Amino acid sequence: MDIIVGIENIRRKFRKPVLTLGNFDGVHLGHQKIFKALKEEARKINGEAIVFTFDPHPLQVLAPQTCPPFITPFKKKMMLVEKSGIDVLIVATFDLNLANITPEAFVKQILVNKIGIKKILVGYNYYFGKDRKGNVAMLIRLGEKFGFEVKVIEAIKINDTPVSSSKIRELIQDGKMGQAAQLLGRNYLLIGKVIWGADRGKQLGFPTANLEILNGLYPKTGVYAVEAIMGNKTYPGVANVGHRPTFGKKPLSVEVHILDFSQDIYGEEIQLVFIERIREEKAFENPDSLVRQIKTDVDEARKILLRRSPEIS
Repeated sequence: MDIIVGIENIRRKFRKPVLTLGNFDGVHLGHQKIFKALKEEARKINGEAIVFTFDPHPLQVLAPQTCPPFITPFKKKMMLVEKSGIDVLIVATFDLNLANITPEAFVKQILVNKIGIKKILVGYNYYFGKDRKGNVAMLIRLGEKFGFEVKVIEAIKINDTPVSSSKIRELIQDGKMGQAAQLLGRNYLLIGKVIWGADRGKQLGFPTANLEILNGLYPKTGVYAVEAIMGNKTYPGVANVGHRPTFGKKPLSVEVHILDFSQDIYGEEIQLVFIERIREEKAFENPDSLVRQIKTDVDEARKILLRRSPEIS
């Protein structure tokens, strides 16, 4: 996949470009449906399938106080787009200049003059341009004016639930990891760096890796059956998302006990894949009670991980 960062760095002509654009947070099943249609339309005319996205997210610039935590870190999002078989990824730097461009100017100056689109695919509820005044109907009119075709992709539903980033975010924050995975098309994961902790897990006989998570969407507090990916290897584990109330309420943290594992991994990056929520986080009367519960959690996690379906992504 050819990755172009910055509109100003588009320096080549594309072959009959067929394009879709959006933020694609999560790269969920709805996005994947658009990408599949994009590739099919590009193949019909021997063109290039192009995904156009933004970094930072527009809300980070326009209304940072309302910007939700992201389902997918930007690096992981690019990996997922590449995995979907797209030819070109254009990452536009979103700033106030781009925010203030009118819908018609955006289409004419960037999509038509800069990229030379032949066809564009968008979701049924797509909005674009200054103050989000551009919509699908306007895009169709502009297509007639500038000579490109518009194809609208309808929403996809799973068990009568429309697939959307906001719905997936809600499910993750409710700890409903199985339902979130159904809409994502894969299990949810957080990416974090292993940092020094208080070593309480080690003292209890269950050493944990404490993760520094940047810009992550935290699942509901509690204990989870997880998989920890380091490099090309995947390990079973139990993770706690919460405040460790047994030792006095602490700041929200994520720590994982990797089963049957004893390597020193400080400073390593871990992709933590959430499979199923086991229980609520709670305070225990003493460390011995906590150890007994952890043993039960480990046994439950082993059962969950043994019977689960293979990773979709």
